[in-house]
Amino acid sequence: MEKYHRAFGVYGIIYSSSKGIVVIKKNGGPYINRFDLPGGSLEDGEELSLAIKREIAEETGLTVQKYSQLGSTSFKYPWDYLNYHYNQHIAVFYDVEELSGKIEEIAPQFDGQDSLGAVFIPLENISIRNASPLVLKAKEYLLNNRRFEDEDTIFDEWTVLENAVF
Repeated sequence: MEKYHRAFGVYGIIYSSSKGIVVIKKNGGPYINRFDLPGGSLEDGEELSLAIKREIAEETGLTVQKYSQLGSTSFKYPWDYLNYHYNQHIAVFYDVEELSGKIEEIAPQFDGQDSLGAVFIPLENISIRNASPLVLKAKEYLLNNRRFEDEDTIFDEWTVLENAVF
């Protein structure tokens, strides 16, 4: 049995029927150069509810006013990192229902920031070629009448992109 590196994070689905879904331009990890959902790891001892608000603010410039937790799932795929050859990304998803502020297309940079900025992208423009598994899960949720499926997703292959799609 293979040993998996595990990553855990919280992620927000922000959707507008006229503009599409809010994604970040990812600048690190296995999703580098792809579109990803705003969100990420918890700080030491941080509550989930605070982490989702902080991460969305840091990566998009938006302030979460109202949200609901949808559930959690994980994504497994081959990825060479440290002494591991596989990754399991455990994610808690939130539907962001109300927010304020203006989306930042260029995110402020600081140590640990892996967002270059945020943009809206229409659902029909999202595919495995340009998006993280989290964005694909969010697209599935939105196209499935906002019903969240919590089954794990396993990829036999995962390509870390050399060039940015944005």
